[in-house]
Amino acid sequence: MITSELRERIEKLANRYPRRESALMPALTFAQQSNGNNLSEELLHEVADIIGVTRAKAYGVATFYTMYNKKPVGKYHIQIDTNIPATLMGARDILKHVENTLGIKPGETSKDGLFTLNEVECLGSCGTCPVIQVNDTYYENMTIEKVDKLIASLKKGVMPARETDYNYASVCNVLLKNRGVANSTSIEVYKKNGGYKALAKARGMAPADIINEVKISAIRGRGGAGFPTGVKWGFLAKNTGKPVYLVCNADEGEPGTFKDRQIMEYDPHLLVEGMAISALALGCKLAFIYIRGEFSWIADILDKAIEEAKADKLLGDIDIIVHRGAGSYVCGEETALIESIEGKRGQPRIKPPFPAVEGLYGCPTIVNNVETLASVPYIIEHGAAEFKKFGTENNFGFRIFGISGCVNKPGTYEYPMGIDFDDLMKAAGGVKGKLKSAIVGGLSVPILTAEELKGLKMDFDSCIKHGTMIGSGGIMVINDEFSIPELCLRAIEFYAHESCGKCTPCKQGSKTLKQALKRIVSKKGTRHDLDTALRIVNTVPGLTLCPVGEAYSIPVKTMLDKFRPDFEALINN
Repeated sequence: MITSELRERIEKLANRYPRRESALMPALTFAQQSNGNNLSEELLHEVADIIGVTRAKAYGVATFYTMYNKKPVGKYHIQIDTNIPATLMGARDILKHVENTLGIKPGETSKDGLFTLNEVECLGSCGTCPVIQVNDTYYENMTIEKVDKLIASLKKGVMPARETDYNYASVCNVLLKNRGVANSTSIEVYKKNGGYKALAKARGMAPADIINEVKISAIRGRGGAGFPTGVKWGFLAKNTGKPVYLVCNADEGEPGTFKDRQIMEYDPHLLVEGMAISALALGCKLAFIYIRGEFSWIADILDKAIEEAKADKLLGDIDIIVHRGAGSYVCGEETALIESIEGKRGQPRIKPPFPAVEGLYGCPTIVNNVETLASVPYIIEHGAAEFKKFGTENNFGFRIFGISGCVNKPGTYEYPMGIDFDDLMKAAGGVKGKLKSAIVGGLSVPILTAEELKGLKMDFDSCIKHGTMIGSGGIMVINDEFSIPELCLRAIEFYAHESCGKCTPCKQGSKTLKQALKRIVSKKGTRHDLDTALRIVNTVPGLTLCPVGEAYSIPVKTMLDKFRPDFEALINN
């Protein structure tokens, strides 16, 4: 039963959107939170009626996203990330210990109804694994001892406070400038350290001049594709008579990627300022930050920062809505993200038309990554020429690299583009054990062997020359204690789980590939399974609407090709 207070909260949010149905997802989240973290059929129907959508549509949305609990869960919903970075950093041992302590397996609830345990995909905490999410709270850098203390506290009915202890460093002092500064999320501290000067300067510039400065800077998108941001802005349809929308992609669901949360969690006004400047350039009055639903406390931080900027009359007639996702990797793709903001299942659209012509609500829309937008204030305040002093030709600027896995100091490190891979490893405290391989741009890029990593510079061009991509800048370091076939299986388990189901080569291909690799890793596979796996990864690229087909087939193919003997050793001839 929805209370009058909750109904008022939903109505207030719905009235902020151009279309009420956009509030469906956050309204479902609010309803679930009000009901002990359970989304009952009755609540779902009530939300549908308030928002003004059919109950069938609300059900379709609720069953698409993983964060909606359609079945009852315990008072404390314990979710343990076991994706590749977490596995490399001991999450399997943590999961086993929790199972033994609580006497339940993933998917089960304790007899007293106190605990429900689930094994989940990447929680965006790759540098602070192992991580356990209890309801909406993250507990990071977990050890067996910390797990025991956490469970003991929960049994007493006490949710412990979050502890934050991250490794970070910056030689550029831009994106991580305020990292470690007391009260860095407040507008007072941000302005004291020079914040919003770029926005003031931008207000005295013509929109075309702002776009031109960004274009001259040659900054390339930091979300993964590396497309020049200024050129992308130039594609925006003009004189359509429709509103223009700016969307910040803060979904950050790529395993190995955890850079954007550093900006949002510790320097939210940097992102707000970047979005305000970008909105001025694009003629946008309403912008959105699409943040992954698991980052609920970060969404609160962003909401507060936006309200502070409004109260300080810095945003003028620009409004920014923080739109919370609900668990879908595919929503990192820009058209799936747009569908999600519109209150739909997050499935990609056919392109063309591209979002710059026909995007959110059928209007011209620009979608940029958090790190990209957070770089805009520096470009405007200091000029494109100063920005280009960082990095190398065709790879200008600074970048946050998220380093996880087998290193002594996993964390986030801000360096100029083109930094040597070996220097980044030194910054991260060195490799634990003997280096075997690394995935340097998030899980969806080709793996590199230790030999291939020699001489690698972390920029777009060098990565391509070495046979991989810089992608999201998420570096997962693997030593010789880990089995590549087992990591390969874990990778395809992720993609099979996250496929939106729209394209058969992705939906069925990933599942068939998972089954074949599972048999091989369990030593029950045959040569036919290996041939099947190779046939799928060689066939799928180019056959799906969005890049997820390539995202799973390319990394798996390179693991199969480069570590073929490891797979063959497991095959029953």
